[in-house]
Amino acid sequence: MARRSPVQCVLALVALATSGCAWVPPTELEAPLQEKKAPPPEEPRACLTAPIVTNGSRNRMRLALTFDACSTRHNEYDERVIRTLLETATPATLFIGGGWALANPRRVQELAQYPGFEFGNHTFSHPHMPEVKDDQKVLEELQRTQRVVYDLTGRIPKYFRPPFGEVDRRVAWLASQAALTTINYDLPSGDPDVSIPSKRLVDWVVREASPGGIVVMHMNHKRFATAAALPDIIKGLRKRGFELVTVGTLLEDHSWPTCRPSEEPTPPVVAKVTP
Repeated sequence: MARRSPVQCVLALVALATSGCAWVPPTELEAPLQEKKAPPPEEPRACLTAPIVTNGSRNRMRLALTFDACSTRHNEYDERVIRTLLETATPATLFIGGGWALANPRRVQELAQYPGFEFGNHTFSHPHMPEVKDDQKVLEELQRTQRVVYDLTGRIPKYFRPPFGEVDRRVAWLASQAALTTINYDLPSGDPDVSIPSKRLVDWVVREASPGGIVVMHMNHKRFATAAALPDIIKGLRKRGFELVTVGTLLEDHSWPTCRPSEEPTPPVVAKVTP
């Protein structure tokens, strides 16, 4: 077969390009082109500086009773509160102040003997945490309490209760850096108000409690009506069908992502105190 010159090859290509039969389809039909679908939208990503927890699941009849042991000048202890919890076999989360623990070391060691009690961190000196502008001092408040509780009991608290219920995103983020989850509450008992009688505390807590709720009370002041009200509060809540559990049990199905806080100022979350 005679070899074509380059000029002949070019002319042949031009002829093919201009011919109606220049392109012959393959003998096997190609699969039809599938229409490309747009990718599904990304799921919204929760990005919290750190969780500020006020309740557990609203779908379960569970409730957590929590008791703060605040560091004060007197660092009192109302043993009647603990006696009622033990006599009624009621689990509870006790938020221990570091200063209170140093003033009551034997009490803390005694409380640690009962498996139904869970320990939380209530800072060392009970400051208004959002007003503590030095991040290192915020961490010291938490870490000193962690060390005191661990030295006395061998337990390491996982939860942090802000004094006065005051917390902002910066404080919650710093607490997360100390391996603590911030626990506030959705139902204040009102027990710091000594003018409120025990019956009013009972009626308020039993009526206002909701599934997944966290109730705050105190165990560091004998003038409060807590001890007098607690037996009827427990009885009334159980009569309504609540299972009383620790915060850890209440939140066992929950986990939260965290991210660094923004620089914009955040007003503190302040939980009300009096019903």
